[in-house]
Amino acid sequence: MAETLPRIILVGRPNVGKSTLFNRLIRSNRAITHDRPGVTRDRMEGVVRRNGLPAFGIVDTGGITLDAHAMVVEGPEGIRGFEQDILDQTEAAMKDAAAVAFVVDGRDGLLPLDEHLAAHVRRKGLPTICVVNKVDGAEREDEQLAEFHVLGFPLLAVSAEHGHNIRALVEDLAALLPEDSSEEPPAPPALRLAMLGRPNAGKSSLINALSGEERMIVSDVAGTTRDSVDVRFSRNGKDYVFVDTAGVRRRTKITDNVEKYSVNSAIKSSTKADVTVLTLDAAEGVSQQDKRLMDMLNTRKTPFMVLINKCDLAPRNALDQLKKNISQMLAFCPHVPVMLVSALTGKDLEKILPLAQRIHEECSIRIPTGRLNRAMEEVLTRHQPPVVKRARAKFFYLTQAESEPPTFVFFVSDATRVPESYSRYLERALRKIFGIVHAPMRLHLRSSHKKKEK
Repeated sequence: MAETLPRIILVGRPNVGKSTLFNRLIRSNRAITHDRPGVTRDRMEGVVRRNGLPAFGIVDTGGITLDAHAMVVEGPEGIRGFEQDILDQTEAAMKDAAAVAFVVDGRDGLLPLDEHLAAHVRRKGLPTICVVNKVDGAEREDEQLAEFHVLGFPLLAVSAEHGHNIRALVEDLAALLPEDSSEEPPAPPALRLAMLGRPNAGKSSLINALSGEERMIVSDVAGTTRDSVDVRFSRNGKDYVFVDTAGVRRRTKITDNVEKYSVNSAIKSSTKADVTVLTLDAAEGVSQQDKRLMDMLNTRKTPFMVLINKCDLAPRNALDQLKKNISQMLAFCPHVPVMLVSALTGKDLEKILPLAQRIHEECSIRIPTGRLNRAMEEVLTRHQPPVVKRARAKFFYLTQAESEPPTFVFFVSDATRVPESYSRYLERALRKIFGIVHAPMRLHLRSSHKKKEK
């Protein structure tokens, strides 16, 4: 894998404002922020860039309790059980970190858990700065910093929410970096893949299996993943970035604000990815929500594939029927590939990345003008447009308006005389001629009363 930027990790107990600080540093609302403790679970990575300073990576982590049995309260249900996973994720991130930003809450003051965590961080031996968050102005700095001097780290008071001292923080963090990290290496071109699907379909398990690393927290508890998390890795000399997203349920079933932010972030991630991987659960079958997601992706002309995960849990005849049902559901977009896979057994996982690469390449296709004209003559000769209202539409010429996805425009005498069935024939024919098998395609018919002048 190509060289990456040196990374600084944000560490602290729950609810000290690490995710708000992360968003402020990368100048983007990537991480979900909420007053409730324990919202962040998986580690998130971003890049900090400021004029005149070296760029560096920043890693947001979940709040650490240092106790696998300690409960981080999450609303009235008190769901718990991710404390050990969060600690494991933080430990893995610290192995690759160049420095640590130890975040504490200036309003709460120094708590015993902060002291335990500081000792834990100190044992790692990494350059560390103590960031005292939630200090809203210079007039309160001395008072709110006083008790944190006992930790023995350099201190800086900031307010992630209001932006106080953020520039100074970036300068102090950059000063912690190794001296040879002043030049930012060129970012390798990577294929971005967004995982989308209902809760508990196995999206995080698939990412861990494909990347060969326990990068995402996996649990039977639906809704474990909340933020849209980037996981970068390499396979056969190619770089990939998987964006793991929260499970998407029907809006009427979403009563929790955090889940609402998670779902919005998931759908937004699918628009920014090169290819979206819609993941279904073989044991659960296909729901109306899955159908809605397929419809949304097709309407937006998003390049996507469908993976039926956990196929090891369902009998063969049930799987064949499920695949048939999905193909029928995708009758409105038959180009979308459907695969039976298993993150647990590894079934057909090796086919996912090459297929995603092919879909992306098809999306970027550009057809020369001469080939377009020959293709139009071929499809019209093979099957003439039907007579509508006692006249047949005349096709003048064909152009490619854009790629990603490939968009073709037919100029005809009267577009209203071309029925939908003939438009579908045109799309099928162009796909066959140009080799666009799985990518989405846009086809427009434009009325023009004269042939293009040569």
